[in-house]
Amino acid sequence: MATILLLSGPNLNLLGEREPDIYGTVSLSDLVAIATDAATAHGHKLEHFQSNHEGELIDAIHGARGRCAAIVINPGAFTHYAYAIADALATFEGTKIELHLSNTHTRESWRHRSVVSAYVTGIVAGFGANGYRLAIEAAVAATATRN
Repeated sequence: MATILLLSGPNLNLLGEREPDIYGTVSLSDLVAIATDAATAHGHKLEHFQSNHEGELIDAIHGARGRCAAIVINPGAFTHYAYAIADALATFEGTKIELHLSNTHTRESWRHRSVVSAYVTGIVAGFGANGYRLAIEAAVAATATRN
């Protein structure tokens, strides 16, 4: 049994109430439940951490080193400018999946660039709540091929 760390960035604690036309009506706890079910179905454990603070997310990435097999991260707006999160992800040797509820490439132009993408194994975007299951399955598959 491996541990997968699910990280949720700023404002994701407001899911279900914030811009439901873009992000849907499910809450963050609903999405964590989807991810937990997917991890459990593959015999893995899921840990979740959400923060609106960049440094706390970096500390969580550092804490996953040598302990977790994979990180699935929805960095929220940090996707587009948080070089320190990108640097932290670069230090994690396991599988890393970048996750977004919406397709950031069909939205405002400032959302088209991700500073973390260069440091991840793959990206799941635009599938809404179902993306959480897909991201966990991608992490499981990528981790299995590493071992």
